[in-house]
Amino acid sequence: MITRQLQDTITHVLYHGKAIIIMGARQVGKSTLLKQLFDNQPNVLWLNGDEPDVRSVFEQATSSRLKAIIGKHKIVILDEAQRIRDIGIKLKLITDNIPDVQLVATGSSSFELSNRINEPLTGRKFEYQLFPLSFGEMVESSDLLTEKRLIPHRMVYGYYPDVVTSVGMEREILAELTNSYLYKDILSLDSIQKSDHLLRLLQCLALQLGSQVSYSELALQVGIDAKTVERYISLLEKCYIVFRLMSFSRNLRNELKKSRKIYFYDNGIRNAVIGNYTSLENRMPADIGALWENFVIAERIKKTTYDRHHCSRWFWRTKTQHEVDYIEEADGIISAYEFKWNPKKAVRQPKTFVAAYPESRFYCITPDNIEDLLL
Repeated sequence: MITRQLQDTITHVLYHGKAIIIMGARQVGKSTLLKQLFDNQPNVLWLNGDEPDVRSVFEQATSSRLKAIIGKHKIVILDEAQRIRDIGIKLKLITDNIPDVQLVATGSSSFELSNRINEPLTGRKFEYQLFPLSFGEMVESSDLLTEKRLIPHRMVYGYYPDVVTSVGMEREILAELTNSYLYKDILSLDSIQKSDHLLRLLQCLALQLGSQVSYSELALQVGIDAKTVERYISLLEKCYIVFRLMSFSRNLRNELKKSRKIYFYDNGIRNAVIGNYTSLENRMPADIGALWENFVIAERIKKTTYDRHHCSRWFWRTKTQHEVDYIEEADGIISAYEFKWNPKKAVRQPKTFVAAYPESRFYCITPDNIEDLLL
């Protein structure tokens, strides 16, 4: 079984008088992680918010009723907690009134769970995000050389746990993920009426991977207005399907100031929504470059999030087409990164960037040195 990096992190904060909240997309392994942590422990109460009777129990729950439900259990696990109305208040009741119980809740859509728990659970929770499997986790599970050899495969099929562990069935599993699970939380909202618009938007984003996106252009392509495009993208972010990078701008007049790029948390999902599982050897160079860029940035986000390394992220570009793929700033230090699939391709930091940010650091990341960034 593949050990998740969050396992040790969560173990260290157990029984500190706070709820533990684990966020992440459906099927990334939240329930499996909980089983790894608690399956062999006594006095564990398992509840699933997807089950109607569990939701009913919590509907009118008071602290007295919750005490009766929990009984002598010392650990309470509430999976898919976002499905329960006013979940933050219910979690607060447990945390405040049954302090000797360790409460663990998972949620697959932050627009449901986080927005409803942040205020009620202020100062009462540890919150973590679980992603699909990471490059680092797979290296720990096997070894660095093996995982580096598998990078072309990961760039096509991604890191969802069922995809990684079901060799030969990757396409079928990704089809099931994208058809059944991926949009479940978004489409449960009353305000989302036409799933075909959502799918078309995802397809457009997949085809523009690594490029700047315009909401107005996307609106024309999808057949909805620009405000709806922005709202849908925000929901896709909150369901951990895509994420945005905004443009970095401080010194130069010709820096792009309000541009954005949109990436997928998982390459396999990106390829699944457009039905393109072509091997890297048979893809156009531009698409290989976009997949590599998406892969590295998503993996870097996983690493910095798991390491609790707080940093800001951008891309950089000028009106004269000078650009840097990815920028991080932490503790006042700016690090600039270029991502090249071909290790032999010469890369130089743009002179305009060096002149504007002379104290910045520059790195070129290729398959040969990917471990420098991700381990």
